[in-house]
Amino acid sequence: MTATIGSRPRKKKGQSNLTKIISQKVLPPLVFLVVVLLIWQLLCLGEKPNLPSPITVIKETWNPYIINPFFDNGGADKGLGLQILASLGRVAIGFTLSAVVGIAVGMIIGSIPILYNAVDPVFQVLRTVPPLAWLPISLAAFRESNPSAIFVIFITSVWPILINTTVGVQQLPQDYRNVARVLRLRGSKYFFKILFPATVPYIFTGLRIGIGLSWLAIVAAEMLVGGVGIGFFIWDAYNSSLLSQIILALIYVGLVGLGLDKLMEFVGDRMIPQERK
Repeated sequence: MTATIGSRPRKKKGQSNLTKIISQKVLPPLVFLVVVLLIWQLLCLGEKPNLPSPITVIKETWNPYIINPFFDNGGADKGLGLQILASLGRVAIGFTLSAVVGIAVGMIIGSIPILYNAVDPVFQVLRTVPPLAWLPISLAAFRESNPSAIFVIFITSVWPILINTTVGVQQLPQDYRNVARVLRLRGSKYFFKILFPATVPYIFTGLRIGIGLSWLAIVAAEMLVGGVGIGFFIWDAYNSSLLSQIILALIYVGLVGLGLDKLMEFVGDRMIPQERK
């Protein structure tokens, strides 16, 4: 009897939390999405609208791009699923390189003030260069489209990682430094027990910005270098005046970008201690 009575409030509390999540997190974006789709549909009611309506997009892309996103007819004639996987492969390589280089260089620069003063103006200039401006240089250097696209990802995403890591090292609390002196922590012990843990929140801020820039850069770069990838798919559809395919591809791009951001946020929440957030 007691166990039964005690279990009821917990169930009601769980139901209350679920209802709150649905009403505050799920329903508002769904309602907004429906409103946007209705407005879009109304704006495209004419005989020959400049852009296809949502219903037209679904009709023209349903088979095979929606129901079979992983079809492969050879060459560049592939489904959106395979196109996105090809782009994600390039992003994974370029972003991993930028994370390794950005964290390592940021740690070094942040720890040596005179080195920071020497390279900071140069880095501030380079980070403002648009991603596509690097593409001609990378094509001239690598002579191939795939490594050129990866380089564009790297050079675009490395700056927020490097700069945030540098700031994290420079913001190391003096109390941490005093503890390191008292415990006589030097070299690798100082790095792994004091410096790196204190810098992790800054590093993940840079990584989260960097992954978003990586996805933006690869879509733009693939439009110019060609081959298989979501960027080239969009550009090829534009040249063929297939606007419905472009719109569907943009939806895929946005969803994948959101997924990458949430993935990095999830990893950061697991890696960063609650008291340092």
